[in-house]
Amino acid sequence: MHVHTLDTGLFKLDGGAMFGVVPKSMWQKLNPPDANNMCTWAMRCLLIEDGNRLVLVDNGIGDKQDEKFRGHFYLHGDDSLEKSLRQRGFTSSDITDVFLTHLHFDHCGGSVVRTAADKLELAFPNATYWSNQSHWDWAVTPNPREKASFLKENILPIQESGHLQFVSPAAGTPEALPMFRDIIFADGHTEKMMVPLLDYKGRTLAFMADLLPSAAHIPLPYVMAYDMRPLQTLTEKEQVLRRAADENWVLVLEHDAAYECCTVQHTEKGVRLAETFRLSEL
Repeated sequence: MHVHTLDTGLFKLDGGAMFGVVPKSMWQKLNPPDANNMCTWAMRCLLIEDGNRLVLVDNGIGDKQDEKFRGHFYLHGDDSLEKSLRQRGFTSSDITDVFLTHLHFDHCGGSVVRTAADKLELAFPNATYWSNQSHWDWAVTPNPREKASFLKENILPIQESGHLQFVSPAAGTPEALPMFRDIIFADGHTEKMMVPLLDYKGRTLAFMADLLPSAAHIPLPYVMAYDMRPLQTLTEKEQVLRRAADENWVLVLEHDAAYECCTVQHTEKGVRLAETFRLSEL
């Protein structure tokens, strides 16, 4: 098995929203904001080669939104999902499975493309798309607070295509995705977000999605204001970070613009950052 990170571009989000109750005087040292209080974040995905399966975990924001939408998030950088796939020697048609940690637009926007004829089609026509029933229902009938993150043009075409399948929390990892040792379900950020675990080069890899957006979010109070249930996020994050420190996991960071991966360690102040590195350095 070979595992790669794919960069799909950078975007900006409000620093206060990203760090919740943590004062700006503290978080700005970790991720300096611009004049509009916006911080730069990555949209990093995972590509897994395993036998005849080529699995893409999340796929960024995509490029089908209008300029007004894109202007809110200051998309920038030279990377795109298509470009990153080409650099690895693949095209979108090669992807066999798209595993979506959750359906917020910056994680699943690349699932669907808009054609020249203004039709919505799957970006990965030969792939099975994976979500779970609880999260899917949550996304297609969103609450008012989270509605702006669930865009129907990113979601409904997947179901209409017939390519959608669900992971069951009770049943564990599907037989079709044997590369995942386990899937952690987390309910703090949104309903039933999925954090996949893989065995890779003798280590456990955890693709952290929005349970741990960046290395700066390791201290427990650093919870995003976007989270639906912040106290639950705090508990879920604490449990996962303790396991990661005990077992020396490699945490793949989806939104950290500086660091692809990190490890954590126990300290007198709790679990804290140990090392940062690129996945290719394992």
